[in-house]
Amino acid sequence: MGAVLRVVLDQIASVVDADQAGAARDLARGLVETAPTDCTVEAIVPSGASVDLDGIAEVRTLGLGRRELAASWQLGIAPGVGGGLIHAPSLMAPLVKHDRVHDQDQTAVTVWDLSAWESPQTLSKSAVAWQRGMLRRAAKHADAVVVPTHAMAERIAEFAKLGDRVRVIAGAPPTGFVVPEDAADRRVELSLPSRYVVLSGLVDELEDAFRAAASADVDVVVLDAPDGAEPRLAEAASAAGLPERRAHIRGVLPSEDRAAVLGAAAAFVAASTRTTWPWRAMEALALGVPIVAADSGTHRDVIAEGGALVPAGDLVDALADAVGSGERRLRVLAGDRAKAFSWASSAERVWHLHADL
Repeated sequence: MGAVLRVVLDQIASVVDADQAGAARDLARGLVETAPTDCTVEAIVPSGASVDLDGIAEVRTLGLGRRELAASWQLGIAPGVGGGLIHAPSLMAPLVKHDRVHDQDQTAVTVWDLSAWESPQTLSKSAVAWQRGMLRRAAKHADAVVVPTHAMAERIAEFAKLGDRVRVIAGAPPTGFVVPEDAADRRVELSLPSRYVVLSGLVDELEDAFRAAASADVDVVVLDAPDGAEPRLAEAASAAGLPERRAHIRGVLPSEDRAAVLGAAAAFVAASTRTTWPWRAMEALALGVPIVAADSGTHRDVIAEGGALVPAGDLVDALADAVGSGERRLRVLAGDRAKAFSWASSAERVWHLHADL
């Protein structure tokens, strides 16, 4: 007898987090492609959303828009959802009381980062409250909580009593993330120099990366800078010895622009040691960009031998090697490591998870 796996695709019409929205789509495609015999994939979406993913057998459209749905589910009110096997690629899930043993209802949720607990100042107060509230609901009602790294599996235990319900299933680079044909034109439009390294991290995490770039005499491009952070980042770069004119601060870019930027980078520096899924590092791996990363549990799990892991605050020598004699070696290592991740593999593990439950 086959099974129906119902996937929550809450950001189909209203994208709140582009990385998580893309991951949800990629995972849904993977679930369709790897579905066991006689098993099908359905979607649960907010009001006003439509699903254009091939292979989705049925779409359950709820009566509330995404914002109202998020508030309703936070309160444990989930009318019209129905039961069965439900998989949420985020914390956005109908976490209510159900009977897995007798009714065979299951609900699994996914946690991609722990910013609401480790660095709440980077989020709005409402976002922090919502994420913390939903993890409390997951602790009460989720049959499984999926996290992308073993480091996160250990860390999340400090914030919620989940016992043996935590499962590790890694993400993967975005499907189709390749350098676009018009990459050079995109970099010109972004006013980027001919040679640079790409940085990712919070202001206080990038100080050592700025110093390393200044020592290596190379410009930097900072991706995903929060609104209003450019002056502080430029000031931090200047204080580290890197002139402001050589620090190119950019906000959240479309995936095609990110691929154009990363594809031409001399190296990628992952400076963050927070417990989050390293979206940009995964993209750098996919493009075979030399990677220098601050040593952390997350980077040991994800980047591993695919880059140079060094203690936080000690990036100078590693970056000099990455943009110098070690560039070819690190490009090969990054490309090889990228092969360890795919959405098809992640989807297969999701199917196995629900079978085990």
